[in-house]
Amino acid sequence: MIFIKITVQGEPDTSPFTKIYSYYRKSDEEIFIRSALMIKDRLDKNFKININESLLLYSKFIVSELRDGKSIEQIQKNTSNLLSPEQVMIGVPETLRQISFKVMLDNESMKSIVLNAPIQISDYILKST
Repeated sequence: MIFIKITVQGEPDTSPFTKIYSYYRKSDEEIFIRSALMIKDRLDKNFKININESLLLYSKFIVSELRDGKSIEQIQKNTSNLLSPEQVMIGVPETLRQISFKVMLDNESMKSIVLNAPIQISDYILKST
């Protein structure tokens, strides 16, 4: 069983949003894993992914890391290199400024993981002409 509640905070002037993944059967979990593999295939073909695909990829990565027994600090460190700004659509890094995960695996206790700016935000300035 997998239960993941994701809360996302983007730009300071926008409202946060929440997404929930819950998989209670083995077949549901297999679909979750296959979906993440399809997203990785898209990245391998140099396609850019959107917000939902990015969240699913982070979720799958966190589930795998938790199942491998990694600490929350290790997971936070390892996710910093998961996606680059060149791999996602415009606006995704700014929308995913802070991602909070609450994860329960196989009826264990709920674990909380917060990622701050998981995708580097490009420094750019609009120049007036």
